[in-house]
Amino acid sequence: MAELLLEIFSEEIPARMQARAADDLKRLATDAMTAAGLTFDSAAAYVTPRRLALVVDGLPLTQPDVTEERRGPRVGAPEQALAGFLKANNLTSIEACEQRDTGKGVFYFLTVEKPGAATQDVLPGLLLEVIQKLPWPKSMNWGDGSFRWVRPIHSIICLFNAQELPGRLDLGGGREIVFADRTKGHRFMARGELVIDNFDDYKAKLKAAKVILDPAERRATILSQAEALAAKAGLTLKQDDGLLDEVTGLVEWPLALMGRIDDAFMDVPPEVLTTSMRAHQKYFALETADGALAPHFIVISNMQPADGGTVIVAGNERVLRARLSDAKFFWDQDRRHTLASRLPALANITFHAKLGTLEDKVSRVRKLAAHLATLIPGADTKVADRAAQLAKADLVTGMVGEFPELQGIMGRYYARHDGESEAVAQAIADHYSPQGPSDRCPTAPNSVALALADKLDTLVGFFAIDEKPTGSKDPYALRRAALGIIRLIVENGLRLPLAAVFAQAGAKPDTVDELIAFFADRLKVAMREQGVRHDLVTAVFALGKEDDLVRLLKRVEALAGFLSSEDGANLLIAYRRAANIVAIEEKKDGRLYVGPASAGTEPAEAELHRGLAVIEGRIAEALKTEDFAAAMGALADLRGPVDSFFDKVTVNAEDAALRENRLKLLATIRDTMNRIADFSKVEG
Repeated sequence: MAELLLEIFSEEIPARMQARAADDLKRLATDAMTAAGLTFDSAAAYVTPRRLALVVDGLPLTQPDVTEERRGPRVGAPEQALAGFLKANNLTSIEACEQRDTGKGVFYFLTVEKPGAATQDVLPGLLLEVIQKLPWPKSMNWGDGSFRWVRPIHSIICLFNAQELPGRLDLGGGREIVFADRTKGHRFMARGELVIDNFDDYKAKLKAAKVILDPAERRATILSQAEALAAKAGLTLKQDDGLLDEVTGLVEWPLALMGRIDDAFMDVPPEVLTTSMRAHQKYFALETADGALAPHFIVISNMQPADGGTVIVAGNERVLRARLSDAKFFWDQDRRHTLASRLPALANITFHAKLGTLEDKVSRVRKLAAHLATLIPGADTKVADRAAQLAKADLVTGMVGEFPELQGIMGRYYARHDGESEAVAQAIADHYSPQGPSDRCPTAPNSVALALADKLDTLVGFFAIDEKPTGSKDPYALRRAALGIIRLIVENGLRLPLAAVFAQAGAKPDTVDELIAFFADRLKVAMREQGVRHDLVTAVFALGKEDDLVRLLKRVEALAGFLSSEDGANLLIAYRRAANIVAIEEKKDGRLYVGPASAGTEPAEAELHRGLAVIEGRIAEALKTEDFAAAMGALADLRGPVDSFFDKVTVNAEDAALRENRLKLLATIRDTMNRIADFSKVEG
């Protein structure tokens, strides 16, 4: 068994593309090897800013031998057909073939043994194809070549069983890169080429040349260095996994250094400081013991300077000073004008060509927020209306123009400065939330009213103009908006009738139906992440009148508990049996079996009749009080009478009246259970 090492050495690969590229390289290569009959023990891909590497261990030295069977012409076929088959297979006589009866006639069959090729002969072409197929979000060609890749490639290592493999990557324009056994270390801290023997040698020589190959190791190094620096200064590192991942993709030999933020900038909102540091400079923020932003930052250098980093820190402080000077300018300038004074400018910003301006959207959201405030306990219609009126005003401020990710957040600061109530300011800050599954969900009543109104208006508006998400595209993030609405409703326990709310937002009946179906799909996605079966959500939505998400999920929870019990599982089987019998007989007879049934003639028939009457009453009472667990408990009591009925009663009796009565009883079982959920939608 042998090892394969592949390294593609290039100019800097964008950090955001690195992890996906490593995964794609491993997937494409291992799939190609498997298709070629090459088994292996393990495979791993690594990436740094300047290299993409793959190591595959436990590869065989040769492909396995393959036995191939080829079917020839039918026995007794014309001589011309036989001659063609012999020629195609380099045979001199048909005697080399066996005759076999296939059930459709007797045919000639030839068995061919194909010895496996040497793995070292298979790999070069396979790997060249993998390199050419590697997908990138954006790619380029360079020089006169036609080959496209994310960045210019300088060299390719390709070693198998410690031997250099032959191979040439054609770049076009008469240029090519020949597979070799050498690479380079750190761009600034290592000189010369590294001649590589195998993966262990490769990894060790890279580390000696100031390159940490494994991104997980680089990430851990950055984090430990940054936390140690912070602790030494009596501070804590502000958690930012996204920034940590990005910085890991920017350096090959990380060194954490601490710089200082000028005191003159510390009166600027901390979100502005952290956003500026994060977005433009990739600096980590630090916090004091009480959680306040500290006047320090951590920068990750890709160098290990002789002076310990003094010059690097000074340079980064100088750059940050210029950045924060701009931010402070916007902060000071923006506060010279109230949010209310900025409202006329919203008329000049188009929200969507078919949905009007931002001023139009604000008008719609105000009406909807005020209405929702009457349905949300603790919300105030005047506060919700005022917050909705001002919510988009910060979009025309200088700060949000510079840092769009601070929209809403800056609105809160400016609202406070203008003397607006804290409830209004907080609602403005919260109205874009939640923007994802990990984002905080607002809980303040007025914030919830405004956040719901904003998202509902967007959803209803885009559905009305037929700009709905497709299987692969969702340019207006409507799925995210729906999931945000679901979280706002469910996590705050709001009893909102969705259909009525959609109508209040301006949706026509057909659009309401489409939106309910869309929400059913989104709810399945949201609940699947919490371990809830999607078919149970479907079963409850299928009732057709359930648009209260809190009540719906209570039904789903009770249904899941019921079906996990022995009674529930068995009753589901009985339901299907009853529903199938009724459906078959209704189709055969061309009629529906509905209406009240009698006690019949058999004891088991009478017992089921009595049981259904009692249980229907219990279910009706339980549904009135939304005690779905009690409703399921009532259903569980049906199991005995139903089992007895199927054991002792012949449904398709010769007597037509008896048969009709028994089919009505089965239809009653189906209809009774379907009052709680459509059990025909339950899988398994």
